[in-house]
Amino acid sequence: MENKKLLLKGMAASAGQVTGRARLFVSGDAASTFAEGDILVTTLTDPTMVTAMIKAAAIVTDLGGITSHPAILSREMGIPCVVNTKNATRVITNGVKLLVDGEKGEIYALD
Repeated sequence: MENKKLLLKGMAASAGQVTGRARLFVSGDAASTFAEGDILVTTLTDPTMVTAMIKAAAIVTDLGGITSHPAILSREMGIPCVVNTKNATRVITNGVKLLVDGEKGEIYALD
């Protein structure tokens, strides 16, 4: 069984639990570099990120609320989302294995 450590809490924006590798992503990054099943970690999504969002297993953002762009799109796509973590892009590093709990608004590091 994997150990889990609570990294962040934010606002639950789309229910569900998923594990995957973190991928820090900013506006202007090429969606072709985003792997299917990665967890998209960003300050706040925008329409230029939709292609990457479609590939994402979950979305985690620094900013946002339940009616923000990542929250609405994640609910439409049926993937977990946690917004308003304040500092996900500073706490999470690329490649770390995460568990995102979109119902509780919690992000765990797995090892």
